[in-house]
Amino acid sequence: MAEAADFQGTSASPARRWLRRAGALLTGAPLLAGVLQLPAAAPAQAAPSDRVVSVSLDSLSPSAPTDGDTLTVTGTVTNNGKQSVTGAHVGLRVGSPLTTRSAIDSVAQHSDDPQAAVGSDVGDKYEEKFDKLAPGVAEHFSISVPVDKLDLGEDGVYEFGVVLSGQTSSQGWDQVLGAQRTFLPWQPSEPDTKTRTTFLWPLLSTVHMTAKTGAGELQTPEFLNDDLSKELAPGGRLAQMVELGKDLDVTWVIDPDLLASVDAMAVGNYRIQEADGTSTPGPREHQAVAKQWLAALQKAVTGKEVVALPFGDPDLASLAHRGTSVTGSLSHLKDATEVAATTVKTVLHVTPSTAFAWPVDGAVDPSIMKVATSAGADQVITRSDSLRETSGLSYTPSAARPVGGGTTAVVADTRLSTAFEGDLTKAGSTTLAVQEFLAQSLELNTQTDRQRSIVVAPQRTPTASQAQAMAAALTSLQGGNWSQAQDLTAAAKDKPDPGATTRIPRTSAYPSSLRRQELPRTAFEQIARTQDKLDNFRVILTDQSRVVTPFGRAINREMSTSWRGRSGEAGSYRDGVEVWLDELADQVKLIDKSETKLSGRSATIPVTVQNNLVQPVTHLVLRLESTQPTRLKIGGDSYYEQRVEISGGHSQSVKFTTSANANGRATVVAQLYTEDGQKYGDAVTFDVKVTEVTPTVMLVIGGGVLLLVLAGFRMYTQRKRAAAQQGDEDGPDAAEEGSDQPGNPEAPGDRLPEESDSAAGAGDPEQPSDPAPDTAPENTDPSGTGERVDR
Repeated sequence: MAEAADFQGTSASPARRWLRRAGALLTGAPLLAGVLQLPAAAPAQAAPSDRVVSVSLDSLSPSAPTDGDTLTVTGTVTNNGKQSVTGAHVGLRVGSPLTTRSAIDSVAQHSDDPQAAVGSDVGDKYEEKFDKLAPGVAEHFSISVPVDKLDLGEDGVYEFGVVLSGQTSSQGWDQVLGAQRTFLPWQPSEPDTKTRTTFLWPLLSTVHMTAKTGAGELQTPEFLNDDLSKELAPGGRLAQMVELGKDLDVTWVIDPDLLASVDAMAVGNYRIQEADGTSTPGPREHQAVAKQWLAALQKAVTGKEVVALPFGDPDLASLAHRGTSVTGSLSHLKDATEVAATTVKTVLHVTPSTAFAWPVDGAVDPSIMKVATSAGADQVITRSDSLRETSGLSYTPSAARPVGGGTTAVVADTRLSTAFEGDLTKAGSTTLAVQEFLAQSLELNTQTDRQRSIVVAPQRTPTASQAQAMAAALTSLQGGNWSQAQDLTAAAKDKPDPGATTRIPRTSAYPSSLRRQELPRTAFEQIARTQDKLDNFRVILTDQSRVVTPFGRAINREMSTSWRGRSGEAGSYRDGVEVWLDELADQVKLIDKSETKLSGRSATIPVTVQNNLVQPVTHLVLRLESTQPTRLKIGGDSYYEQRVEISGGHSQSVKFTTSANANGRATVVAQLYTEDGQKYGDAVTFDVKVTEVTPTVMLVIGGGVLLLVLAGFRMYTQRKRAAAQQGDEDGPDAAEEGSDQPGNPEAPGDRLPEESDSAAGAGDPEQPSDPAPDTAPENTDPSGTGERVDR
């Protein structure tokens, strides 16, 4: 960023000037050796050892002092050398005011260089002494000094140093052996104008939920692991983000996926995925942790601005560079944006803004800007190291930049936004980060009398220690006199500086380090394939939400920014979503059939469809097709279709009428289709063996049956005639006795005269007029391995 007087010379320290003079003297010493005998002073003139003692500045309180304050400095000194340091004493130094932001950068880059320590000593009264510093031993110090003893003059940022001086056995003179420099913001009175500062407080995490849900009515969610509960527990990263942010004037930037995941855990009965593919119930106590965190967050965001990113925090750069060439990729971003507001409002009971897009590290190019605004966001959070100033402004301009097409680039300040990166687990690192942030903020305010709006967009997922440093800096900033808090929406609507750059950098300028972390094109191709399968599956469901919602959100998570640097895990997640969808869709399928035997010219063939889902399925069509229609036809043609509707957990047998034209085998294919003509599931292929009965055989069998009928009729008439003749011979008296009735086969001596002739009827010749049977007989061959069919 261009600045006036961006380079500041630093005056050499007295020790350094003394060394230069000594070096010049030594250079000329050989010329005078024959005339003068100089004392052996070379050891006393050697340069001091570099970083013999490390100095850690653990705290500086207050961070931005005002009139009447007492400045307390605490820290640790550690002897890194092999010799003991004697006569050691820790003192304070105050340098001249730094007049540019670049000068602050220079001091920060060499903050622990003992030879760079400049400024005047505060005085012997405000120092701490140590008789001896043994090698490897750390000693703590604490120094308090009234601010009015620091001789601070005009408002501004002062270089402030803590130095340790002493001597070693090999260098027996007092010298600076270790130092730590930082900054002391000095603004005791309110300036004419204050910087309006917007600080984004990001509440994001990695992907936690899978696409799997239980089969019951509650649809128990399944998590990749139990890491989320650790972040939510007291002391965890997310717990501290909420606890620290509740008292700060910040704009909350939230990924709705995080809220959905915590809400699912809070409901209870969630499960955790194991390495072997099984899942185990999540601990019950984590349900209370999730509920407590949500309650704390709801309270923290009350009355604050909340910005909702698209669900899952999609990687806009990956989508722009690798995904737009894959059909349907942009539609996922639109879905993620639409569901974002609903999720936040449902869980937090606040209405968020969805007008902002936030590419990784604020790096943009024309394609990223186009994708970022394609889902409705008209304000893109960028960073000043991407939109670099080229017009020579002597100050940092306001964040809002109209870039055309109704789109506003909200340019976050790079120095302020990156102040809390790196390892801040040590107190010394945190103190330096806080002081540098405050120094840059104050220096920015002193650049001009113009009223400006500055945005700070820190890293997406700060660690707990980074969040603590951010909170400490913001607390001091809000207690200072040069800045006032402002919401992101107000910053985006602020009047832009006419001289500020609005040109989006070329695609070739996009950082290669960020491009290497992007999702590959194959990832978006797999996402598109999964979406096609989901679309094919959803049309048969009576309750689509049970499947579409969890898989739709899982597809959003597949595009998450959190996968950067974790390509292997990202691929495994995408594979898991697709495999689970395939397993669900396979719950509706055709049952395999073995060879079927068909006797006669026509019969019905049953095909079974099974539904192992908990919900009914509909809008399915079952087609049975003969590959040899000249031999076997289905419903009078080569194929026939029937609609299928099956209740959850049931099977249904669908019957098809077939007709055979010739004996032999015919292959039949059963295939499910959706009503829009898309194949559903795997086809089932089986053979039908046709054993048709010829007309001649049918005639012979029919004649035999007719002869049997005629023989029976003849026996009946003969028996009736014999009974009538017997009654005539006995007379009326015999009839009255009634003891031995004719026709009673169990009466003694009662035999029908023509009974022996009945068997002969079977040998009667066949009559041409005998009718053929109405139905074909059962197959009398031994039963085979095939299935019987209904006729």
